[in-house]
Amino acid sequence: MSLFADLFKSNSTTGKRFLIGSFDDEVSMIHSAEMINKSNIEIYDIYTPFPVHGIDHLLRIKRSRLPIVCFIGGTIGLVFALWFQYWTSKVSWPLNVGGKPFNSFPAFIPVAFEITVLFGALITVAAFLFRGKLFWGNQHFSPCLRVTDDRFSIVVEDKNVGVDLSMIEDVFKSHGAVEVIIKGGQECTQ
Repeated sequence: MSLFADLFKSNSTTGKRFLIGSFDDEVSMIHSAEMINKSNIEIYDIYTPFPVHGIDHLLRIKRSRLPIVCFIGGTIGLVFALWFQYWTSKVSWPLNVGGKPFNSFPAFIPVAFEITVLFGALITVAAFLFRGKLFWGNQHFSPCLRVTDDRFSIVVEDKNVGVDLSMIEDVFKSHGAVEVIIKGGQECTQ
């Protein structure tokens, strides 16, 4: 069973319906998404084989907070590295090396920098995977088999009673949609 069918199988009990329009080029897809946004209809997601500039604006995605997470992770790493080096050289195992003081802060800088980068990177990657729900065994939804090759797809969820799927389908077709699917659990094969 395909991932696409699994999505519809899991949502069939909740009554969710999706309209999926597949396009051959990104320009038609972007124009279609702009028309849908002008109608104040929320786009569920857009799938493309390569990054397309401006999609985050069309999906109304806010700016990422990952830089803040990276800064906090780096700060935790810096504090931990400085504390641990101080503790090992002054408290746990004080050694007099060449007459230097036990708390030799300039010697701590290279290790503290490396631990700062390590903690910042690891905590950022963990936050990215957690926020993106990219857990082990989590299946990914792909609306069209060719979306990884050369197809562009717009997915609209019919979550509001006032959303007219036939109007959205007309918008898709007027902007050059190759295929339009309404929920059904089918995969586009073209």
